[in-house]
Amino acid sequence: MNTLVWKLLRQHISVSQLAGFFLANLFGMTIVLLSVQFYKDVIPVFTEGDSFMKQDFIIATKKISTLGSLAGKSSTFTTEEIAELKKQPFAKNIGAFTPSQFKVSAGLGMQEAGIHLSTDMFFEAVPDEFVDVKSDKWYFDRDTHTIPIIIPRNYLNLYNFGFAQSRSLPKLSEGVMSLIQMDIIIRGNGRVEQYKGNIVGFSNRLNTILVPQAFMKWANENFAPNTTPQPARLIVKVSNPADASIAGYFQEKGYETEGGKLDAGKTTYFLRLIVGIVLSVGLFISILSFYILMLSVFLLLQKNTTKLESLLLIGYSPGRVALPYQLLTVGLNIIVFVLSVGLVWWLRGYYLDNIRLLFPQLETDTLWASVGTGILLFISVSTINILTVKRKILSI
Repeated sequence: MNTLVWKLLRQHISVSQLAGFFLANLFGMTIVLLSVQFYKDVIPVFTEGDSFMKQDFIIATKKISTLGSLAGKSSTFTTEEIAELKKQPFAKNIGAFTPSQFKVSAGLGMQEAGIHLSTDMFFEAVPDEFVDVKSDKWYFDRDTHTIPIIIPRNYLNLYNFGFAQSRSLPKLSEGVMSLIQMDIIIRGNGRVEQYKGNIVGFSNRLNTILVPQAFMKWANENFAPNTTPQPARLIVKVSNPADASIAGYFQEKGYETEGGKLDAGKTTYFLRLIVGIVLSVGLFISILSFYILMLSVFLLLQKNTTKLESLLLIGYSPGRVALPYQLLTVGLNIIVFVLSVGLVWWLRGYYLDNIRLLFPQLETDTLWASVGTGILLFISVSTINILTVKRKILSI
């Protein structure tokens, strides 16, 4: 039976139509998979080290001028200013940096390496919804007196490439730093208490020492009960970092963003926008190739209608009659999928070599992003192909 149907299929098959589907689908799927893989590989350039933070945010501060300082003008945000900022269409959510109102000193030592550092420092906190660290890590344990901490990456760089290098001390990686506990002493309200600090993250975007909001609230209440912390910085989650109204509003109010983070947000946004456009083009080409394939199969079925009707009338089931056509479509989809992944692997090796010349420390993911997307597309398209062919056979 199957041999007979295959003979019918070969008699009227259009090589040019199937070739058109094959090339169009190969081109479309390659674009889709390459877009997904490129985005996964390149996005760490803009977000590296800050995976614990929500991505689309900016940090707002007030400009500090010489005249304002002499006049005693406050650099903190009032409740009214925060409320007005919340009403702006570009602001999705706003959190205030809560500063510590008590004295903090910290020591870091490795006796085996002969290292002991100590310094006065400060803490700040932001609402937990802006931090993506797992809850079991971002938690102040009162029983063990352990505080999770996120520090700026440039602090570690200053030690490694400044202090350690000048004194022939061993350099510390981020992994090693995460294993070291800091000795923290807090003073205030006539109390002196000692705590342990665990470094759970490093930041390129936040120039502060971050602790959980719950700890900051508790510590301020216990070590500085008669003070009210005033936020000098705000973290603003925005829907579109490239929105021109943000810069206009900030300029009007005399606000500024720390370290040009608005520009980094714009770059990330435009990267996502461009990848989205390319991805849409690839999907559109894939959809067109799907229609080419179905048109080819429908024309093939139409040419063989009389013979297929005869096979159905003599007792062959629609499933057995449809099977060769279904195998043809699925087989072509498998070949397209395998070749697309191969092309992405080859092209990825080319662009990664160039990216690593600019960012040697860049760590990239595997091909699973594109392979997973390809498998999803293959299953979706093949399922539609199989069901459509079966439905066409049933209509004969």
